[in-house]
Amino acid sequence: MKVFGLTGGIATGVTTVAQMFRDLGAIVIEADHIAREAVAPGTEAYQKIVGAFGKKIIGGDGTLDRKSLGELVFRDTTARHRLNAITHTEIRRRILEEVERLRGTNPDVILIIDIPLLLDTTGPEAFNLDGVIVVAAHREQQIERLKARDGLSPEAVEQRLDAQRPSEEKEAEADWVIDNSGSLEETRRQVELLWQELQMR
Repeated sequence: MKVFGLTGGIATGVTTVAQMFRDLGAIVIEADHIAREAVAPGTEAYQKIVGAFGKKIIGGDGTLDRKSLGELVFRDTTARHRLNAITHTEIRRRILEEVERLRGTNPDVILIIDIPLLLDTTGPEAFNLDGVIVVAAHREQQIERLKARDGLSPEAVEQRLDAQRPSEEKEAEADWVIDNSGSLEETRRQVELLWQELQMR
């Protein structure tokens, strides 16, 4: 089984590219989905987060209010590091467990791990990857997409973009770059070409 990391800055279109790979036959593990499971009520990480940030970040249904927590950590670097220290080890453990489970049941597939912060935090060596794919888009496009998707203020948008490493640095560390600044058709063509290459490796 070949395992590749898929990453990119916020609102570059990583989720869109992940779905394109899924449509072509890849199995995709979404770190965001695993992250939600890791901080569900009753988990150790949930208790630690509430202990660190208080009950104000608990939503009406008892789960973490991701919007409130996001607003807090994106304007406070210390709080963001504190949250990452609580969550990332547990998320990595769960991802690696899922990789091993899939290796036993689907040894011949291509596995894509969609990890938005792969090159911001842990690094690809933590997952023993066969390569890293970075999805890129112009910063202006990221800003417009964030405004449209999340309804964020210009200040909140800049905070989120500035909290991540510049796209140029990530692209320099990538084995492949998917340019998602054009049309969906242009992006899909790049993904299809890369898919052919990944199958040959």
